Amino acid sequence: MDINFPAVIVAAVAAFLVGGLWYSPLLFQKAWMTANRFTDADVNAGGTGRIFGWSLVLCVVMALNLAAFLAGPDTTVAWGATAGALTAGWIAPGIAVVALFERRPLSYMLINGGYWLIAMTLMGTVIGAWR
Repeated sequence: MDINFPAVIVAAVAAFLVGGLWYSPLLFQKAWMTANRFTDADVNAGGTGRIFGWSLVLCVVMALNLAAFLAGPDTTVAWGATAGALTAGWIAPGIAVVALFERRPLSYMLINGGYWLIAMTLMGTVIGAWR
């Protein structure tokens, strides 16, 4: 396999940073908190560094997996972005299935599924552009 490891790291960090914006007060933090029935105390509880650290590690795992899928010589920016977006076709419904059993509102599914659509499309774009 021909995997560009710097591209994997950049793609993972890009998705991680988009998550920081997505779930911030500038975008969906309040709606996400409401959908999860979180209070400010819940969000500000300890362990944040560990959560962010593991989130970044898991973004690297996802980017590495996507890079392995896109390792062919015919990968382009367009195909990378498309493949990234298509992975959200697995992630978002998976989130929705769990959310249904957890009795979460539609907003929970849309906020989280929307994040993964943007994040994975960005990951694929970075990996495709860096071929």
